[in-house]
Amino acid sequence: MPNERDGRLDARENENTVCPVPRSQYDHVLLGHGSGGKLSADLIQNVFLPHLDTGPVTELEDSATIPCDPRDHQLVMTTDSFVVRPLFFPGGDIGRLAVHGTVNDLAVCGAQPLSLSAAFILEEGTPISDLERIAASMRAACDEAGVQIVTGDTKVVDRGKGDQVFITTTGIGLRPAGLALSIRNARAGDTILASGTLGDHGVAIMSLREGIQFETTVESDTAPLNGLTRTMLRVCPRIRCMRDPTRGGLASTLNELATASRAGVKIDEASIPVRDEVRAACDLLGLDPLYVANEGKLIAVAPAEDAQRLLQAMREHPLGRDSAIIGQVVDEHPGMVTQRSLIGGERIVSMLAGEQLPRIC
Repeated sequence: MPNERDGRLDARENENTVCPVPRSQYDHVLLGHGSGGKLSADLIQNVFLPHLDTGPVTELEDSATIPCDPRDHQLVMTTDSFVVRPLFFPGGDIGRLAVHGTVNDLAVCGAQPLSLSAAFILEEGTPISDLERIAASMRAACDEAGVQIVTGDTKVVDRGKGDQVFITTTGIGLRPAGLALSIRNARAGDTILASGTLGDHGVAIMSLREGIQFETTVESDTAPLNGLTRTMLRVCPRIRCMRDPTRGGLASTLNELATASRAGVKIDEASIPVRDEVRAACDLLGLDPLYVANEGKLIAVAPAEDAQRLLQAMREHPLGRDSAIIGQVVDEHPGMVTQRSLIGGERIVSMLAGEQLPRIC
């Protein structure tokens, strides 16, 4: 028999009922932001587009058309994911890192970056203010590098199933048709150059995690390298290869080069630029600066007769002021990297079996 409560909720039930449609004003990511409905549209319109409102991205199509002339150029493409912890660190954040990391992968291949895509995996509960800060940082990084984010995607996962924000970026660029940089091109007698101090990014992240204090703050070196690489290739078109020593640091990059080129590599510890505070932090944490990540540095291999001219050009660029010649490609011990120490001994610099510093990029 029906009773007087049929068809209505009492006050206590009403208080405990959750409305299935979240309110339009919100401070944190909700699962509904990944639904593809109104909340998803609100997130795009209110958080991302105000900062990333350039070019085709504002058309909100499923794909972007990028104009290019393939007759004299090759189309180059790269993709990368960024899971850095914490999201914000001295000298940068995950958004800045995502743009620069993708731009730099194109730049060291000799390409001029044109456009990027960005896909965001967001954890429920992430502050919207953090997303706005990341989006603004990405826009500033794009302006700095001279690129546009032209398309993207957003997904949301349950609270506890992610770690606030993961970003995947894909980039495309154009490279002159006759240019073919590759670590396989290194030859015995070539000179190896580094564009600046090593280990800054990895130490900036670890110092923040571990609460290590220095007289001066160690900042990440994250920066777009496409201006520097353009200068280098103009001065020295015979550059064999360029690489950005990110995860695994200089040691891993040089081991990859030695293996691919089937040559040996010799480096000189005294010639490798490392900041005093970075070296001190590595000593404290039990790390080797050769294995610590960088996000705004590169190494280049060039014929020995071009090395001094190339070094001078690098030092004249703002991102290459601390450039140095750090070693040579040799006939001995093919596939192996060795280092001459400060006291004159020699050691093998092997590739790490695992990752020394997790979640740094």
